[in-house]
Amino acid sequence: MENLTTPSDRIEIVELQANGFTFRCRTCGMANTGYPVILLHGFPETSQMWTRVLLSLSAQGYRCLAPDLRGYSPGARPAEIADYTIDKIASDVIALANLVGFAKFHLVAHDWGAGCGWTVVQLYPDRVQSWAALSIPHMAAFETAKKTDSDQQQRSWYMGFFQLPLIPELMFGLMTGGNPSSLWKLSAPEEVADYLTVFGNFEGRKATINWYRANHKLPIQYGDVHLPTLLLWGNQDIAVGRTGVAATKQYMKGEYSFVELDAGHTLVQEQFDLVDRQIQELIQRHSIEK
Repeated sequence: MENLTTPSDRIEIVELQANGFTFRCRTCGMANTGYPVILLHGFPETSQMWTRVLLSLSAQGYRCLAPDLRGYSPGARPAEIADYTIDKIASDVIALANLVGFAKFHLVAHDWGAGCGWTVVQLYPDRVQSWAALSIPHMAAFETAKKTDSDQQQRSWYMGFFQLPLIPELMFGLMTGGNPSSLWKLSAPEEVADYLTVFGNFEGRKATINWYRANHKLPIQYGDVHLPTLLLWGNQDIAVGRTGVAATKQYMKGEYSFVELDAGHTLVQEQFDLVDRQIQELIQRHSIEK
């Protein structure tokens, strides 16, 4: 176990070795005595997106870890597309949890991080105390929507584009190199600066886009979820429509809460107070003595 003792009022960036890779991680409140929380970022962001949430949770006594996931951490960029399947990325989460001594943890995730989170819940349910998914519904519900719902198919057009070799990296490079604030218009300047450490170079863009290429067909089957689950979704989300979100309920066999927000896809930036409150309420309900 790493000797991580970050106080509750400061975020520290550390490098952790897991699954043969080096992950850049943000930690906060690791000297606390409360329950562990792991937070997973989405695309195209980094763990920087969780800064305010990390500080809020750690102020309540929780111990928080937010990694820059495989492909985002410079020391975790394998060359092969097959190395970015979602089950391998989920195993990184468990390896990091093992490293810092999180035997069981609350899990919070957004976008592709939520895709990884649904995978952790599927493959390692005994490790998760509660699960909060932001923007992304149950993966089986989402996959069905992409196959059968014309609205979701239109929203997911870019996933097909990302299957092309080289062109997405070049196009994304033009977007981030020209006026990056237009891509991340709801993000703070310090967030944009951190995102550019990944997306401002070709290797970072290729590694993160490889998530789409490796998971064009998901490597595992997703079934019922018995864990306490919260799904937050913005009804103005340009990437995720209502069909998959509504279909998520059929897979929920335990406590399930769905909260529809008047927001788009970037829920933390758009509705921080509501998102933070919902996450904290879930975690508080399901924290037990260690």
